[in-house]
Amino acid sequence: MSAVTIDSTRCKGCELCCRVCPQGVLRVAKQINTKGYFPAEVGDGTLCMGCCMCAVVCPDVAIEVRVHGVHYDFLGQ
Repeated sequence: MSAVTIDSTRCKGCELCCRVCPQGVLRVAKQINTKGYFPAEVGDGTLCMGCCMCAVVCPDVAIEVRVHGVHYDFLGQ
């Protein structure tokens, strides 16, 4: 089972994650965040296959992915 978490306060709504997701799990939110952007949000999380492409492509490092309990955040630490 996979789970995607998006930090909406970090996201600037570039939509790169939405475009790269092969399952179409991510979408743009209808509400703005505290910085005035429309961040990405998880649509149907059950479709996530855990490829982590969204987290890899995110320039704001706003996405974390868990695949079978293993946490991936791509912070480069």
